[in-house]
Amino acid sequence: MKFDLAYCLSLDTKLSIYDVRDLNFDETMAFDSAKEHFQCPNDACRSAFGTANVLGTINAKSVNYIRTPHFKNVPSTRHMEGCPYVSLKTSSAEGVESDDGVEEHFPSELLLTRRQYVRNPDSAEVPADRGQDQLPVAPAIRQVEHPPAESAPDKTSVFAHPVECFVSNFENKDLLKRMPLKIGEHTASYALFFKKIEYLQDNKGLIYWGRIKEIKDYTQSFRIDFEKKAWLEKKPYTVTLYLGKKLIDSYRKRKAFLEEIKHAIESEQELYCFFYGVTPELKQVPSKKNPDQTFGVFSANIENLDHFIIRQAPQLHAK
Repeated sequence: MKFDLAYCLSLDTKLSIYDVRDLNFDETMAFDSAKEHFQCPNDACRSAFGTANVLGTINAKSVNYIRTPHFKNVPSTRHMEGCPYVSLKTSSAEGVESDDGVEEHFPSELLLTRRQYVRNPDSAEVPADRGQDQLPVAPAIRQVEHPPAESAPDKTSVFAHPVECFVSNFENKDLLKRMPLKIGEHTASYALFFKKIEYLQDNKGLIYWGRIKEIKDYTQSFRIDFEKKAWLEKKPYTVTLYLGKKLIDSYRKRKAFLEEIKHAIESEQELYCFFYGVTPELKQVPSKKNPDQTFGVFSANIENLDHFIIRQAPQLHAK
């Protein structure tokens, strides 16, 4: 069974798999999901067993992934009778648990202020009932207090979560039209919030996305060119995004980002870009061949890499 949420022993809080991925790549935190203890999110079920009763993860540490990230039962995982997580979804008559499937847990809001955690060095104690065969437990981290309503999965501060909901459910148009999403003061369905790059002029303040034509590597900065063009007054204009050196160098997940974008440059796969927070505007750019002449292009400078993703999305091909 796929779990959208799990209890993390060292943090003493419940995390979504997207929170875990975010912490894994955050260079300002000491966090490694392979050394963490994840347990059933059902409080009663978790209390009924010892700390050795753990969950595994799928795609928690992979920078580039296709399958939906999630927690899952491992062969030794136990659940109490009546626990909503006790039943397994099987992929075949063999009775084995499937790692495939869509993201079923839609966050209702993307919080623009991300969750914060503070390392608590005094809480790095090993539980008394921990057996030798158990996973190592990382030093505890104390979560900064947030209102209860901001806990996952109803709300998230990780951009990858709503993006995965949109991508993995792309064929289910009715579902995307029904599910609401709020970002800032703007609320709309997932279907309306995600706007193809060629229609960026329809509304501002949305999540724009499109297939990448080319990624220009300027060594310390990058430019994303989209395949589709935006039309204005019956004329097509290229759409581009710029990622500046200062932005990249100050990013808390710099290593993971550089690994991701360099892999994208070298990849022969069709890749898509999703971003929020800026709307490309029509600008006049000097021509390299004729500096006295200019040409129009819709462009923007990305301002927050937490709201920017490059990824494979085979569900969107030929759409």
